[in-house]
Amino acid sequence: MSSEAENPLGPPPWLNAPPVEPYPYEDTYDLRKGPDLHPSLLGLLPFVGMWRGRGQGGFPAPEDYNFAQEITISHDGRPFLRYESRAWLLDEDSKPVGESVRELGFWRPVDKGDDMEATMIRPDGVMELYLGKATGTRLEMEADAIVRTPTGTEVTAGHRLFGIVDGALLYAHEMAAGGQGPHPHLSARLIRVGG
Repeated sequence: MSSEAENPLGPPPWLNAPPVEPYPYEDTYDLRKGPDLHPSLLGLLPFVGMWRGRGQGGFPAPEDYNFAQEITISHDGRPFLRYESRAWLLDEDSKPVGESVRELGFWRPVDKGDDMEATMIRPDGVMELYLGKATGTRLEMEADAIVRTPTGTEVTAGHRLFGIVDGALLYAHEMAAGGQGPHPHLSARLIRVGG
């Protein structure tokens, strides 16, 4: 039987198309280069950049721990910011001893930029939708919906507070997990290293 008889429409048009060039649009955390920041993001301008520092984690871990972290908040000219966080564990001498949490997400201002919507996803099977407000150099968000994969961490609530204080990015993250109410989860102070 011929392939035309199996698929009367013929092959899809992309099947034998020429190779595609690399992604042609720039994503940047440096406001001095790349696309212009979308006007709706002007209230979030202080957060755009690459940040690196250290913090302390705890709940739901059995003991508190120290970590280092790098957060990149970038844009591509459209009305949202891309958020990426990489963290690694530190020993008592501030030496790396293992990888920790990674997160990807998008922050999107609505209604003239004061109200915020954010989506966050982690590799432990948790996806969170946050709603909140951005005022000046402060962004506060509460989880509106949390979903998880069948094997994902049982997270039931979240609260995040970000602020720019003396030029540094500070944040605190509370979460409810494992049948327990909200507890401090992570907090850190990061300095701008790019942007």
